[in-house]
Amino acid sequence: MAQETPDRTHTGWRQRGYLPHYDAPWEVQHIVFRLADSLPVGILSRLEAAPPEDRWAAAEDILDRGAGSRALADPRLARMVMHSLLYFDGQRYDLIAWCVMPTHVHVLIQQRQGWPLAGVVQGWKTFTARSANRILGREGRFWSPDYFDRATKSEAQTERASVYIENNPVAAGLCTKPADWPWSSAAFRKADGLVRPRCGWKETQERTRTSALRGTQL
Repeated sequence: MAQETPDRTHTGWRQRGYLPHYDAPWEVQHIVFRLADSLPVGILSRLEAAPPEDRWAAAEDILDRGAGSRALADPRLARMVMHSLLYFDGQRYDLIAWCVMPTHVHVLIQQRQGWPLAGVVQGWKTFTARSANRILGREGRFWSPDYFDRATKSEAQTERASVYIENNPVAAGLCTKPADWPWSSAAFRKADGLVRPRCGWKETQERTRTSALRGTQL
């Protein structure tokens, strides 16, 4: 994955398709992006008609049932997607938790100044789509064009999001313990400490204040 010059423009609130998005430096964000065939057309139409605040939960329930090709159940693809999330950790964003499910991906990050959320997600999806199609010997759309995001506003919310993400395979009946799912932050922590411990909301807020006072990019 090539290095790029950061885009300094953060957009705040915006609407794309049927999903609202929020983008600001140093926000802690829970992001979900999914395979192109993971939500049937009829289900997608009903989601578009639902109130915005209900779309996240409704989509999550359907995604966990595992519709479509379930391409990310292929260990080659799951491993490649996970490594793409790790690649720019500490540069474009700070990873807190993640989980690659058979039909979708959960990521909890703290944003960094100069790297808008839409560009970060697009970078993940562009690289991994090309790699996945090459591995599978196929062409065509791999990911759905949009994504879900939700900012956490307290230490408790950040911790709940981390636990939810890492427990996703257990809730879907794919394993018995979060650390048993190899394509997740829980498994990485269990293995050998390759990823630093999850940072709490208070720590991220302190880093934001420190960066602003110094006028530097952490």
